[in-house]
Amino acid sequence: MTNTWQDIKNTDLVVVMGGNAAEAHPCGFKWVIEAKANRGAKLVVVDPRYTRTASVSDFYCPIRPGTDIAFLGGVINYLLANDKIQHEYVKAFTNASYLIKPEFGWNEGLFTGYDETKRGYDTSSWDYQLGEDGFAKIDDTLQDPQCVYQLMKKHFAVYTPEMVERICGSPKDKFLKVAEMMSECSTPTKTMTSLYALGWTQHSKGAQNIRGMAMIQLLLGNIGVRGGGMQALRGHSNIQGLTDLGLMSNLIPGYLNMPTDKEKDLGAYMSTRGFKPLRPGQTSYWQNYKKFFVSFQKSMWGDAAKVENDWAYDWLPKLDVTYDVLRAFDLMANGKMNGYFCQGFNPLMTFPDRGKITKALSKLKFLVTMDPLETETSRFWENHGEYNEVKSADIQTEVFQLPTSCFAEDEGSLVNSSRWLQWHWPAVKPPGEAKLDTEIMAQIYLRLKAMYQEEGGKLPDPIVNLRWPYANPEDPTPEELAKEMNGAALADVTDPTDPTKILVAKGKQLDTFAQLKDDGSTFSFCWIYAGCFTESGNQMARRDVSDPGDAGLAPKWAWAWPVNRRILYNRASSDVNGKPWDPSRKLVYWTGEKWGGFDVPDYGPTIRPEQSVGPFIMNPEGVARLFSRGMMRDGPFPSHYEPFESPVANVIAPKIRGNPAARIFKDDLVALGTPDKYPYVATSYRLTEHFHQWTKHVWVNAVLQPEFFVEISEQLAKEKGIDKGGWVRVWSNRGSVKAKAVVTKRIKPLMVDGKPVHVVGIPQHWGFMGKTKKGFHPNSLTPFVGDANIETPEYKAFLVNIEAIASGPVA
Repeated sequence: MTNTWQDIKNTDLVVVMGGNAAEAHPCGFKWVIEAKANRGAKLVVVDPRYTRTASVSDFYCPIRPGTDIAFLGGVINYLLANDKIQHEYVKAFTNASYLIKPEFGWNEGLFTGYDETKRGYDTSSWDYQLGEDGFAKIDDTLQDPQCVYQLMKKHFAVYTPEMVERICGSPKDKFLKVAEMMSECSTPTKTMTSLYALGWTQHSKGAQNIRGMAMIQLLLGNIGVRGGGMQALRGHSNIQGLTDLGLMSNLIPGYLNMPTDKEKDLGAYMSTRGFKPLRPGQTSYWQNYKKFFVSFQKSMWGDAAKVENDWAYDWLPKLDVTYDVLRAFDLMANGKMNGYFCQGFNPLMTFPDRGKITKALSKLKFLVTMDPLETETSRFWENHGEYNEVKSADIQTEVFQLPTSCFAEDEGSLVNSSRWLQWHWPAVKPPGEAKLDTEIMAQIYLRLKAMYQEEGGKLPDPIVNLRWPYANPEDPTPEELAKEMNGAALADVTDPTDPTKILVAKGKQLDTFAQLKDDGSTFSFCWIYAGCFTESGNQMARRDVSDPGDAGLAPKWAWAWPVNRRILYNRASSDVNGKPWDPSRKLVYWTGEKWGGFDVPDYGPTIRPEQSVGPFIMNPEGVARLFSRGMMRDGPFPSHYEPFESPVANVIAPKIRGNPAARIFKDDLVALGTPDKYPYVATSYRLTEHFHQWTKHVWVNAVLQPEFFVEISEQLAKEKGIDKGGWVRVWSNRGSVKAKAVVTKRIKPLMVDGKPVHVVGIPQHWGFMGKTKKGFHPNSLTPFVGDANIETPEYKAFLVNIEAIASGPVA
């Protein structure tokens, strides 16, 4: 989230697309209700189903799953065509005026540089024209045909209201009403906020779904302001912390990148990461990249990381490709992976194409699960009749189950959607033989280290030299780990402007990431967390509810990264002179001598407004990107591509199937279904009564939602002879499930390109373990395909067939 949960109360318009906050985030949804009650805010919901969120909305518009970019593109076209943008904000704070290389273009759904054999782009033409001074050229009049503003108008012109209706099935009058309501927030004194969740991310173009709305918010001037922003509603309480700490194969903590095998040394690695300014006077967080990186290396290897060995750069793994979950399980399925540690999740139920996942797990030599519960993954080898794709007798995988504590038995921090690190304490001790995850991992590490020390190995250095400074090496405490995340001084840290002034004495905790050095004198495991555990104590444990100005920030409750900033890009809440766009919703502003206000300014405190630093200091331009210069693998502008399984062809680019840059393997491309055999669109979602596959172990939740079901419209039920509460079989080209049928008015057929399209809704909480009745997951049916940029699987739009049957699964 760019803003906070509480800040939603400051908005004038809430748009929920790609989520269902009332059901999936019921506690946070109270802030939407408060905005409606106290500000008269309106709530708009765009969703394939008439959800509980839609039931309290002011306006609801249906949409076909997988067509959000066409809808958002239509809104962008509407805003540009009707001059409903915040001009001063757009000209000053976005790259609308930047000139793009003349060789850039697009044709028949593809941008320049596409290589069909690689299913990817050469993005060299997706860049700015640079002047002799090395800075990007701009046109302040926004008239040059190569400026971002004009290219954007041209690109999105195809998304007319008629085209939106044709692709999305959203009635033209309803689409126009949504576009009109959003356009009213182009005035500086009216704001809109966007709430989205996995309904946007879990597509083969999920990152571009989000970019589409971000572009709308930039055109409206709604990023960095109170009541505005992009609110990513995380699925777990610590999903934000997962990505913060680099638990992805291509990341180092703090969103630093893992080296690639082409970057043979630190010099090569750093050559592409300093982010040279693209406009005069611009600064960027990433100009400190080496300070962040060296401090991370020191936290990993301590004294063994030194300038002579490039701060132990060689000890980091080097990526040849990105090893996302899809690639990992594809390698596993092809016998190219021997062992798998599965900690705290359930891939048999969670990853797409359950048949392929079962096959993959069956080819391992060993599988280790670390979980407080019995999971389907740890029991994947059990024979459940027609639901099991591999015979148990043929499986040679050795399975080890390590029982762990659950969150209520742990101490530590969770990072919520608002980027708040909130400390929590254990309610009870873990039962039986269950141990803390950290204790298990520590003891595995110490045994590995001992083996390397005794037996040697090809490269034992990264293991035997790992910094391990804990009082009890076999059981590090949460406080020790938190202090390590924050970082400390390994030598006196002095003021750059006055070397005689010591900012942080040797051995003391750092106060901020600005104190990090690239000379080996500081360490920090995660630079964005610097400041969470200082010499003043555990900032994450703060519980002061005071909220100056009733701003919805609560700055002394817990701690937010970075530097306790509650709203990202908050400099953009004031105009170029530092004057708030909306005096009634002040955030940060220029006092005449410094930046003041209710939040930590996203600027140095004394950087004057006339100094052209720009409010978006994560980018080298200092401005937000309406055009993404080579950062997105599938295009600098969002473009509509059909899901890989679609009931219709792409009307804009009929020759293209799916996102041309998305993750898909050859075998899985062949496994895709076609609408002649699978005529109905399926989508997956959650219910309030269950949380993933965890709560099916709880008797109360099992009683509330005991049995696997699917939702279909009354029209489809009549067409297929399906009774309310009757059993149905739903199948795709990859698998089959049996479920009870809920026939509902909440789903209705949509007219798409002249023909009716039916939607089948499939909740995702059942399996063969736990207290609920046996049932299966939509991922028995979903395709093995992922987003082009972050490889998130396409769970939300795929093709199925459905029929009535006499009975369900054997209990």
